[in-house]
Amino acid sequence: MDLRLLLVPYDSGQRNVRMGAGPEHLCSSGLKEHLAAQGHTADLEIVEPASQNWRAEVQTSFELMRSVADHVRRAREAKRFPIVLSGNCNAAVGVIAALGANTGVVWLDAHGDFNTPQTTMSGFLDGMTLATATGRCWVELARTIEGFEPVSDKNVVLLGARDLDGGEETALARSKIVRLSVDAATLGIEPVLRALAQEVPQFYLHLDLDALDPTEGRANSYSARDGFSRIDLQKLLSVIASNLPIKALTIAGYDPSFDKDGAVCATAFEAAYTVLNSIDPAVSSRDTKESVASA
Repeated sequence: MDLRLLLVPYDSGQRNVRMGAGPEHLCSSGLKEHLAAQGHTADLEIVEPASQNWRAEVQTSFELMRSVADHVRRAREAKRFPIVLSGNCNAAVGVIAALGANTGVVWLDAHGDFNTPQTTMSGFLDGMTLATATGRCWVELARTIEGFEPVSDKNVVLLGARDLDGGEETALARSKIVRLSVDAATLGIEPVLRALAQEVPQFYLHLDLDALDPTEGRANSYSARDGFSRIDLQKLLSVIASNLPIKALTIAGYDPSFDKDGAVCATAFEAAYTVLNSIDPAVSSRDTKESVASA
């Protein structure tokens, strides 16, 4: 498969710090070469914000979302599958905008990313990503991202979220988002995926590496116990990619300073080629009309 690696080396608007150091570390550690060994050819682009001299978390993050949308759109026009390597999860809003309306989302994360400015206790913009993607907050700024339309709750599957603030726990419970625990996702996700595939023509797959249990490797300072084992994570990604038409993948939330033995880096490599090698061309090529007809 022809790929485009899109690096977004930012965390909270700051370049190459904390999780912002993850994208370039993954590439310098040989991700492109590992994918080539699996038969995939990849080129690489670095995503930068429009404002080069001033960094502010909200401003810079939304500039990056707009730039991500442009880069993903161009990758698709070039017939290259986009893999976004991002410090923060909020790059996802740009990816979703580039894919366009009627996009489903499968989101693997230790956290819900479902806070809003009214519920957050930290003020961390990254913890509001899924709420932004579903139209709950930052509505006016999200509209500045070309092509963005909020994703319907019923088209979102949240897997492995276990470290939630009270406000987002309540909001998730009131939403129509399908939320599965680590055990439920591991043991029986196929019926959920098959049902969703009948309703939605294309999907975006999002992996925050802190979905991994910290005993398998600590991805960042926000890692939470009772996550996915390395083996179960790869099995789950394979099931998702073989059952849904995946059009883009993001791997986010990797701070290499916590990955002392390289286990999380290796898991990221495995995740990328597991998804790519599991994509079923017959499923992936299904178009909107076919999806509607089968519903």
